[in-house]
Amino acid sequence: MTPDSSREADPTDREWWKEAVVYQVYPRSFNDSDGDGVGDIPGITERVEYLDALGVDVVWLSPVYESPQADNGYDVSDYRSIAEEFGTIEDWERLLTELHDRDIRLLMDLVVNHTSDEHEWFEKSRRREPGYEDYYYWRDGGTDERGDPVPPNNWGSFMGGSAWTYDDEREQWYLHLFDEKQPDLNWRNPDVREDVAALVEWWLEKGIDGFRVDAINYISKPEGLPDGEADREPTGIEVFSHGPRIHEYLRELYDRTFANYDVMTVAEMADTTVDRAGEYLGEDGDGLNMLLHFEHMDVDVSPRGRFDPSEWGEWSLVEFKEIMSRWQTELGDDWTAQYLGNHDQPRIVSRFGDDDAYRVESAKLLATFLLTTRGTPFVYQGEEIGMTNTEFDSLTALDDPMTVGAVEDAVDDGRADSFADLREFVNYVSRDHARTPMQWSDDEHAGFTTGTPWFDVNGNYPTINVEAARADEDSIWHHYRRLIDLRHREDALVYGEYDLLLPDDEQIYAYTRTLDDERLLIVLNWSDESAAFDPDEAALRSANATTLLSNYDSEATPVGRTFRPYESVVFRL
Repeated sequence: MTPDSSREADPTDREWWKEAVVYQVYPRSFNDSDGDGVGDIPGITERVEYLDALGVDVVWLSPVYESPQADNGYDVSDYRSIAEEFGTIEDWERLLTELHDRDIRLLMDLVVNHTSDEHEWFEKSRRREPGYEDYYYWRDGGTDERGDPVPPNNWGSFMGGSAWTYDDEREQWYLHLFDEKQPDLNWRNPDVREDVAALVEWWLEKGIDGFRVDAINYISKPEGLPDGEADREPTGIEVFSHGPRIHEYLRELYDRTFANYDVMTVAEMADTTVDRAGEYLGEDGDGLNMLLHFEHMDVDVSPRGRFDPSEWGEWSLVEFKEIMSRWQTELGDDWTAQYLGNHDQPRIVSRFGDDDAYRVESAKLLATFLLTTRGTPFVYQGEEIGMTNTEFDSLTALDDPMTVGAVEDAVDDGRADSFADLREFVNYVSRDHARTPMQWSDDEHAGFTTGTPWFDVNGNYPTINVEAARADEDSIWHHYRRLIDLRHREDALVYGEYDLLLPDDEQIYAYTRTLDDERLLIVLNWSDESAAFDPDEAALRSANATTLLSNYDSEATPVGRTFRPYESVVFRL
């Protein structure tokens, strides 16, 4: 159900999108209704009752637009059509109705840094048709000392290799920060911006409730497209990220479209700091509601970038607390999105918890953190049952072009001899972990499909699945459901001030959420060993505490007691 708007809070602060809990659906891997092995929109509609039972308020639908699927839908060839494998526009309209009938809102994914190379705009542009010549970044290249052609600059692609591909038809190079089938739109062209605003308006008029905006910090490129430094991956990111006209473009789009509707906008913005975030948020900025920043997602990766295999996997809770607390306290009146995983990240219990001995306890702890901190929480499909990473034993077992590109680059550069050298790295970092099919039951293929699944199901589905989780009142699923209900009931978990306790403790992550005379204490033993909670604050020592929710059978006294491995408790003081 939608959060209760009758709760007491400052009416100037209250917004439905602050109080909501968002659930991301990756359609290809969610539920297959017709047995072709690919998840589809009717399959999502079949599971709307499930989403309602969990208690979420918003569904974020990853792309279902017409697409050749070079990057699983993030390469759009027609923004106003539904891909045949996912269904029809009538199927989509039925899904919207079913969601709205249960007070669940719908976010679409807006992918407008780039299109597919099969989009009609690109096809017209490569033919130099009048009006479309500069819809994309076309440039002449040069030659090296041997006379071989070289790209216009040294920018690298997020998918590996150069960010430039030569087009034989136009006889020029085109820019693609992602896959070569994802050419970057030229936002300097006002006709491009007009077309983007028109497609946004088209979807808003169909009744959606907002957009998650993909890779939007890359839409403005600097004049002259200068070379970048080679100390980060991809090369040039410090040049093409947060470009010189980005605020002009985003504010223009907001004024034309979002400002005229009661909608939610959340922008994916890698390479963004809390100091920079305010420029994009609210009426004083570019009008966006919140950001999906990446600082906490970089806590365990190389300074050169996530897909650099030279350094990865180690992370510090102290550093993690410092990053998260900065985003909790330094945004002022602005807002943020809160997440630990999505379709671009490994499974959270494998990355930030313990997916073996303490899978249930640590998955519940991660849920407690996600749903009790400041910001709109985003839950990715399968997190609510503690789905884990799988195991990839060859390059051909992978689907994700970003992971494949990273492996190929490392081999080409001499940093590795073969996939075998990078297997452990791949099995830690790959985005494919999040894309294994949803595990609904212990039936064949986890109940995802009656056919052959497009991607292998994780082999642990006989024990980790929705059917088993819903039948067990002490499961991860029921813990999520109770946390969502608690967040809907407690204003302090939405609007309360956040104060970190014990910042240097390497096991305990504890904080309070305070709103007027309501004060909640959250204690998380983020480790596989017991840890004592012994804060300096005298008021905590004298406070009477009531346990609101725990992942163990919990005592009501937080101070001075020992918390068990991955124990998490929400107290009212």
